[in-house]
This record gives sequence, C-alpha cells and structure tokens, in this order.
Amino acid sequence: MTPPPAFVSPDKLVVVDDHPLFREALSGSIKTHLPNCEVQAVGSFEKLQALLAERSDMDLVLLDLHLPGNHGLSGLAWLRGHYPALPVVLISAHDEPDIIQRALADGAAGFLSKSSESEVIIEAIGQVMAGETWIPDGLQPSASEPDQTELARRVGELTPQQYRILLMLGEGLLNKQIAWELEITEATVKAHMTAIMRKLGVHNRTQAVTLFNRLAVGRQGWE
Repeated sequence: MTPPPAFVSPDKLVVVDDHPLFREALSGSIKTHLPNCEVQAVGSFEKLQALLAERSDMDLVLLDLHLPGNHGLSGLAWLRGHYPALPVVLISAHDEPDIIQRALADGAAGFLSKSSESEVIIEAIGQVMAGETWIPDGLQPSASEPDQTELARRVGELTPQQYRILLMLGEGLLNKQIAWELEITEATVKAHMTAIMRKLGVHNRTQAVTLFNRLAVGRQGWE
C-alpha cells in the first residue's frame, strides 16, 4: 500500500504493547508502509513514560488499552494531562462500542482493533496526523460525563511516580511493599500519597483507589 498524496505521515511514533509478537508485527508493518517514519516500540506504560521524558518530539502514540500499568483509561488520562498535544490512538482486541465511546470521549484520537488490516491502521494514522479522529465504522462518539472528564483531568496531574504508587495501591500493596518495589522510603511513599489524595480530591486511600478504578474498563477481558 502506498499512502495517497495528501497523506500526513508522522516523523516519529511509538507502539506500546506488552505482547512482543504483536508489538514487532505492528512496528514492522508501519515501517514497511511508512519508511520515513521512526518507529519506537516499548512493552510497558512505565517504559513509555520514560521514553516520553527523554523524547518529547514524538508525534503519535499507539497504546494497548489493556497494557499492564495502563489500568484501563487511566493511562490515556495521564498522557492527556502531561502531553495534551500528543495524539493517542488506543488499540485493543476488545472493541465493545461502550469502551470505544468512553475512550474517544476521554480524549483518545482514535481506536483500532488488533484485528485491523494494515491498510486500515495506516489510514487511521494518516487521519489522526491530519488532526481528525479515527472512529470505527458505524460508531459515533458520545459526550463524556462531566465527572468522568474531571476525573481524567485529575489523574492527568499525577507525576509518573505518583501514578505508579496509585496503581500499586490499587493492587493491594501496603506502603512498606510499595517502598520496597520502588526503592524509596516509607516516608516518601506517605508524602506521595498525601499529594495523590490532594490532587484527586479525596481523603483516604480507599477513596483514592475507588476513584481510580472508575477509569478501568473491561477488566474481565484484560490480557
């Protein structure tokens, strides 16, 4: 497939997926169709955060919705908060209309099924780079609920470390365990928790996790 003359190609994009075979296949397909595009590929949300901290010149993110560390739409919310000009296209093997509509309403630049043909993926990339939204056939985006939009904005204000701590808190880890995993002191964890609760507008850990979990989607289908 050769992109049409009016096709807008990104100079640099990043593919984020924890399945090596799919990640490599998608990256290879994009490189074949868009040989002048630099394609980065990472296998976790944490690695994406690190990459973007070093490479602020990325034009597009193709993000696996069910990526470990992404926690549903919270990863999208974080990216929208820290990199509002960076378009994010979500990719998933589960393309239920309600999930797609929530993703688009919360700021995704598009949504692609993992079963999409290469031509469709390239077309979606071009449309998003032209400033438009890629919407699957037969689906219209819905307006985001005000409270959902506000929640996404609050999550977007978290630092990468605060985001990781909140994710670990949601997994049931105690302060001592979080401190050990992140190689920081318990006092530092508590300081981060105070900042997290302030940014989310809650008063305790349980409320923070409950609020954060509202951005989760299709947990029973996560891979």
